[in-house]
Amino acid sequence: MNLNLKRPLAFFDLETTGVNVSADRIVEISILKVLPDGSEEVKTLKLNPEMPIPLESSLFHGIYDNDVVDAPTFKDVAVEIAEFIGDADLAGYNSNKFDIPMLMEEFIRADVDFTLDGRHFVDVQNIFHQMEQRTLKAAYRFYCDSSLDNAHSAEADVRATYEVLKSQLDRYRDVEWEDKSGKKSVPVVNDVQALHQFTNLNRPVDFAGRMVFNENGEEIFSFGKHKGRLVEEIFAIEPSYYSWMKQGDFPLYTKKCLDRVWARFKAKQKEQRTAVPKAASATRPQPSTGPNRPESNRNNPQPKRKSGPITDDMLKNLQEKFKK
Repeated sequence: MNLNLKRPLAFFDLETTGVNVSADRIVEISILKVLPDGSEEVKTLKLNPEMPIPLESSLFHGIYDNDVVDAPTFKDVAVEIAEFIGDADLAGYNSNKFDIPMLMEEFIRADVDFTLDGRHFVDVQNIFHQMEQRTLKAAYRFYCDSSLDNAHSAEADVRATYEVLKSQLDRYRDVEWEDKSGKKSVPVVNDVQALHQFTNLNRPVDFAGRMVFNENGEEIFSFGKHKGRLVEEIFAIEPSYYSWMKQGDFPLYTKKCLDRVWARFKAKQKEQRTAVPKAASATRPQPSTGPNRPESNRNNPQPKRKSGPITDDMLKNLQEKFKK
């Protein structure tokens, strides 16, 4: 089945030095961009992470320090990658929790303004886990009836993800699914917006999942002592929590989303402060002036107090009065 696309859909996969989004770096990126006419474009790059690749990571993906010693850094090719993706929606396997947050960290470090606003995100793993509960290798065998060779090669993985999604669309056509509240629907359809909604059920704000949207579209914390509470509410009663998160070991994109909520919160506070004095001045009685001023005030102005030079006697009296 060919994908029904209104704009390009970029499947991508990352191989990295580790799984810590804040501290680790990308060593390989592969992007398979599928265009609305069904044609495909592929870009695969090995990258110098500017840090040693741990042996356990190299054993996993097969990329060692010597393989990337002469490769460009992410910063060297960040603009090229952003331009290749363009305005495409994003898809991957476990991409919402790992690949997208990792990619955004690298773009922010490279000072490239790659925005996620207005894009759709299709996480093929979420469809699989919510419908069958397994791994990419098992998913490929299950959906495509074939074994996945070169597993953990970025390009092999990203192409397998593309094939799995197409097979999922065939398998789950008209298949009913029931959510936790008992609501039934047919969620796996050949439409990127619908797949975006189905694979983002937790509605993350920052993809790392430290903040999520509630049913009213408001940001709430999803971890720690303030889990389940509105972010702006916590800013109002405990503004130091913002500083703690900014200084803490949180992903850069999480901090960027936090800044956006903080800026909106401060703007609301400023608007409220300016609104209160205006309301008070509108109700405050004004002193009478001009011809309407009471006659007694016009005819009996208050005498002005005259001031003269301060003498030694005056200072002495003051010292006696205040015992100084």
